[in-house]
Amino acid sequence: MSKVVIITGGTSGIGRAVATQLRGQGCKVYEFSRRSNEADPDHISVDVTDAAAVRAAVDEVAAREGRIDILINNAGFGISGAMEFTDPADAHRLMEVNLFGMDNMIRAALPYMREAGSGRIVNISSVAGVFAIPFQAWYSISKAAVRSLTMALANEVDPFGIQVTSVMPGDIHTGFTAARKKNNEGDDVYQGRISRSVARMEKDETNGMTPEAAARTIVRVALQKRRVKPYYAIGFSYKFLVLLDSLLPCRPVRWLLYQLYGK
Repeated sequence: MSKVVIITGGTSGIGRAVATQLRGQGCKVYEFSRRSNEADPDHISVDVTDAAAVRAAVDEVAAREGRIDILINNAGFGISGAMEFTDPADAHRLMEVNLFGMDNMIRAALPYMREAGSGRIVNISSVAGVFAIPFQAWYSISKAAVRSLTMALANEVDPFGIQVTSVMPGDIHTGFTAARKKNNEGDDVYQGRISRSVARMEKDETNGMTPEAAARTIVRVALQKRRVKPYYAIGFSYKFLVLLDSLLPCRPVRWLLYQLYGK
């Protein structure tokens, strides 16, 4: 039976690649995003931070298809800058999208999965949720929160036959880099370290893996694995780094991050 999938942020970057590959596997995929696309009947325009709109959109999918098998929470964006100079409104907006928008989607989809006695939720986190990146603190905080949400929720809903996991991409060459909201305020105070750090990160992202490569892992986790682990890093080097973080004391990890993105 064809799986019914909802993916947020499905019109660009990783989300679009995942949606394309899932359709290639025979899935019925509904894309949620703020963009309008009236030509595509499987695209629903919705802001994930609007809980009522999210519930209405999820209810619409369930009414059309009779069920929701897979939810992939991919919507998100990034901001950069020193914490002390970051506008609190920007930080709050990021958390509303990256974390609470995900919560809205989960709350709306869970009743349908629970009624069916099955379902899978895939939350897109980031290696930044393990390695908090200087001058991208709020993005790192949001992705660390996604990891915690995933672990807690997985244990809450497992008795209902629902599996929850998170996938942690590293550097990926997508439009996410250009869309990041950059704030260089205070760069003089920080002796140019803000702009240098963000430039290094953007260079790494530009040279990163393709969204299609990342999507292959996400699709495998969403569709093909019989049982899922709480977390998956994408790519050997990132798997090694996550393992290293679990083995090393905090001080050398912090030193490494400073050398890479703090100087």
